[in-house]
Amino acid sequence: ALRAAGPAKMAAAGGGRYFCTAGRGLELFLAREVRVRLGATEVDCVSGKVFFSTEAEPAELRNLKSAERLFLLLKKHPPLAVSRNKGKMLHEIKSLVIDEPKYWLDALSIWRNIHGCEGKKNDMSQENHLPLKRKSQEETNTATKRQKTEQTMSEECQAEAAERYMLPERKSDQDCWTESKTSLEDPSKSSGEKPIVNEKLSFRVSCRCSGAIAKILHSQEIGRAVGIALMKQFGWRADLRDPNLEIFIHLNDVYSVVGIPLFRLPLANREYIETAGLRSTIAWAMASLAEISAGAFVLDPMCGLGTILLEAAKEWPVTCYWGADISDAQLEGADVNIRTAGLMDKIELLKASVKALPLPSESFDTVISDIPFGKKFKITKDIRLLPDILQEMERVLRVGGTIVLLLSQDLRKHMDGITKCAENDSPNAVFNSTSETVTAKALNMDGDSSSLMNGVEESFLSSGQRQFGGLVPDGVYGVSLGKTDAFIYKYRKISTAGNQQIPK
Repeated sequence: ALRAAGPAKMAAAGGGRYFCTAGRGLELFLAREVRVRLGATEVDCVSGKVFFSTEAEPAELRNLKSAERLFLLLKKHPPLAVSRNKGKMLHEIKSLVIDEPKYWLDALSIWRNIHGCEGKKNDMSQENHLPLKRKSQEETNTATKRQKTEQTMSEECQAEAAERYMLPERKSDQDCWTESKTSLEDPSKSSGEKPIVNEKLSFRVSCRCSGAIAKILHSQEIGRAVGIALMKQFGWRADLRDPNLEIFIHLNDVYSVVGIPLFRLPLANREYIETAGLRSTIAWAMASLAEISAGAFVLDPMCGLGTILLEAAKEWPVTCYWGADISDAQLEGADVNIRTAGLMDKIELLKASVKALPLPSESFDTVISDIPFGKKFKITKDIRLLPDILQEMERVLRVGGTIVLLLSQDLRKHMDGITKCAENDSPNAVFNSTSETVTAKALNMDGDSSSLMNGVEESFLSSGQRQFGGLVPDGVYGVSLGKTDAFIYKYRKISTAGNQQIPK
């Protein structure tokens, strides 16, 4: 059962109650990360969000890698009772947002402290810098690594951007009241009451509704009602373009949440990545599964723009990283990203085909890669090369090493078909014909991503996976890439299999 929560629970030493949005499938990655990185307590996962308490500093909060956006939590309540009476429901929503002004005073105090430390300049100056949509595969060469910049805006962020509503800037309070009078009832309108917080902040409301309540009220109606209530209660000024403060409201069949975004840009927008490729949160999650240790050798044999290598090198820097790709354009983009991130001494690039890597056998501790997929990779000879690709990755991997791959649904079917042919089940994970649960490896922020978190379990999607050569499956994670789903596959090499010749 969800409990009401708010800034009243914040620690006196500057701690706060927060929540982050996360791409589907990354919630448990994020829950582990906030515990380890921030020392968070009261961690609660729901679909698309993770709630937690922490006394971490702003710089630590900003450093979260598996989160989309970070919010200061104002209210978290069970879902509102749905009624056909719009006026009654709007009144309940307004009460949810503006009742108990102490929550607002406490939250605004933390918000000011954070922005006092961080400064507003960098965040606010880039307000209109929206992540780019992914280019379609028809626009790229079939031999090139696909760019998933579609993934640079998660489903959560897309919904927030599409459903951001606020009162028109040039309308007066009276004009807006007249416009929405059929659905708004506020007996204090003409009472002459004074604003509780007499501070001339500008604000806007972002409202998202789903489930039963969305069948009764539109987000725009709720945004208008809440906006008027906030102006009357606090004396604030509505500003859609460049507000001091944004109020986020999410109402569904599971909870009612009100929060304040702490940073204007999503945490997933990495400042050290010049050109976006794979979604940075997915790349980081893949690296966190790879059990990267200090002094290890890590390879991405289809590196594209190098996002996986960048995320890994930023988090686990005392490691040697190599990236290969057959495309000159992709390697040039990766080189720009590496230079922008200041990682020239950490990451080496080479032009090579993943089918014939000019690298010694058993020379890498970890192989991580995003296998290309999309319209031009679904029903072509490329997909039939998957066994050869997997065999070459296995060849360059040392015994005891790990392979982490990102696969589309189609590639996943082919992968399952390949691995089902072998005889031995994984000794590290027990699978059945439906869904399986295994204990998951979690990251360790001290430079090793292989420590085991007690009591944390994950559900994996699989279908009787079996050994391929010397590789055994060690977990499958379903994740969302925005408009499509994908699967992170993890394998461990337990023995040398097949031809392990050093290429000439």
